[in-house]
Amino acid sequence: MRLRLRLPILALCAGLALPPLTPAPALAFADNKFFDPVTQEWVELKVTPEVAGKIARRKFKRKVVDFNGPEAPGTIIVDTEARALYHVLEGGEAMRYGIGVGRDGFTWQGVQKVTRKAEWPGWTPPPEMIARERKKGRKLPAFMPGGPNNPMGARALYLGNTIYRIHGTNEDWSIGQAVSSGCFRMWNDDVEHLYSQVPVGATVIIR
Repeated sequence: MRLRLRLPILALCAGLALPPLTPAPALAFADNKFFDPVTQEWVELKVTPEVAGKIARRKFKRKVVDFNGPEAPGTIIVDTEARALYHVLEGGEAMRYGIGVGRDGFTWQGVQKVTRKAEWPGWTPPPEMIARERKKGRKLPAFMPGGPNNPMGARALYLGNTIYRIHGTNEDWSIGQAVSSGCFRMWNDDVEHLYSQVPVGATVIIR
């Protein structure tokens, strides 16, 4: 019975179709858990990175939203807590994108300018990151050329003279999560869209 409850849930998350099953008691959901009426317990819903990416794409889909802030059109606003990036448009609107943000201890705030733009950028991990990951048993390359396997993704917007970027990712599941070392991740199609709209010199406000 428990297996019968879980399969449809995962299938719905993945957008798959299943043959009709015997009706089951109604389920209650909260975050990544569901209430099993048989055991009377909350059960954590285990999902693969692929399924998590599909769920994130529905939740953080790019869309135009109302905007009534004082920032001028062309400004980029990063809302770390909401996991959202807003590109202010004309007419009281903004394009909202889902993002991945820095994990605990790696978040930051401030105002920067876009000082450089790059397509399929290479990745040079900073020395402190290389040392930090080495302690975890993970060896990072001194440099990785741009490409589909590069964690910087398809495009990058460089922020001031910092080591931080707004960039793409090859890990769809990470959008909406706090997993980076301070950069802001976007899906490749989203960062390509933003990249085409934003010039060097644009103001970026990180909150």
